[in-house]
Amino acid sequence: MTELLSRAELNTFVTPLENTGWTRTHDGHALSKTFVFADFVSAFDWMTRVARISQEMNHHPEWTNVYKTVAVTLTTHDANGLTMKDITLAQDMDKAANA
Repeated sequence: MTELLSRAELNTFVTPLENTGWTRTHDGHALSKTFVFADFVSAFDWMTRVARISQEMNHHPEWTNVYKTVAVTLTTHDANGLTMKDITLAQDMDKAANA
């Protein structure tokens, strides 16, 4: 099983993500962010890039897409909280959105 992040690791890794729009859910067990793109095709292109990254990581987001908006939640279910998989995928999502 993947290890939960410690309090110190959460402070180290989550704070920079919060500066890019990620927020911790009320229970602290997940990260969420809403990405807004120029149009539906741009949103779907981004989702396709992230799907490939997620598949390589074997770590998949919970997400919904409405037109040019994609709402994302990241958590590691088997760990019941946040792990480095979530941090890495959030960072990769931000990079893909800014590419």
